[in-house]
Amino acid sequence: MHKTLHRLPSLDFLRGFEASARLLSFTRAAAELHLTQSALSRQVAAIEEALGVALFERRHRALKLTPEGEAFHREIGAHLQGIARAAESAGSARRSPGLTVTTTVSFASLWLMPRLPRFRATHPDVEVYVSADDRNVDLTRGEVDVAIRYVSRGTKLPHDAVPMFGERMLPVVSPDVARDPRTPLKRPADLARHVLLHLDDPEGRVPWLNWPAWLAANGEPGLKPAGALRFTLYDQVVQAAVGGQGVALGRLPLIAELLREGRLVAPFPKRYDSERGYVALTAPHAGAREDVVGFVRWLDAEAAGMRGPLGLVPAAGARAARRAPRR
Repeated sequence: MHKTLHRLPSLDFLRGFEASARLLSFTRAAAELHLTQSALSRQVAAIEEALGVALFERRHRALKLTPEGEAFHREIGAHLQGIARAAESAGSARRSPGLTVTTTVSFASLWLMPRLPRFRATHPDVEVYVSADDRNVDLTRGEVDVAIRYVSRGTKLPHDAVPMFGERMLPVVSPDVARDPRTPLKRPADLARHVLLHLDDPEGRVPWLNWPAWLAANGEPGLKPAGALRFTLYDQVVQAAVGGQGVALGRLPLIAELLREGRLVAPFPKRYDSERGYVALTAPHAGAREDVVGFVRWLDAEAAGMRGPLGLVPAAGARAARRAPRR
């Protein structure tokens, strides 16, 4: 082997860098690659150490490629695509095509990824690729097979859309914060003694996901908390709550597993429905594929298992979609 090959970073590390450079977000890249954010950050740091240059400028709320990072990304991106094409060509004769699903970053990291092992256990031959992106991908372009969309109730949807569940908001904290006798949490007014964790929304695009709407709905419109922390992504809000940094607005069903595991608790039963929910859509080109049909049916079954216990009704607007996915 040529001696320069010994200095090459791991292929997995290079994939992590490429995704981070393309998305300019460690969080989104980690969700796409099924990694934790800290693991991906360590991979990128290892590449930077091996190369002896900084590839990113790490800013408060964003990543920016350095000139060296931009040049490295151009070269690496092209070569990784070539490796992928070669691998696909070599293995196409014995491997079934993969299934690509797109959904939001928060849904991918908090709901879908923890459940994918159950799908893999019953469908070991189906490769699932998760593309986490808060933008809606055009399903007619042939790049994805299934989309899990976050929609308003009453949204007009295709006839074969599969409604999954609605969304309910409620305050959640770590068990240690909930047990602290110095700052009890018995009623909404008690939030004045706590730091509130916010999803940063300067343009007011998602008011139902933030505290003013919940406080107004629960009789405390003028409440002033002990402090506030703001985050650009919802899974960061959840991580901060799990870490005991404050009180978050939990989104059921996204935090259902964390509640079940006891990593988060709901201190009081005050809640409200956001009038939004999740639906599964199948791309026109993929509706007859057996692996896609099986995946959508699995999604429907997983959602059905949560709707009853949580009292989450399917998102309206997809009411004609309770039929089985088309073959």
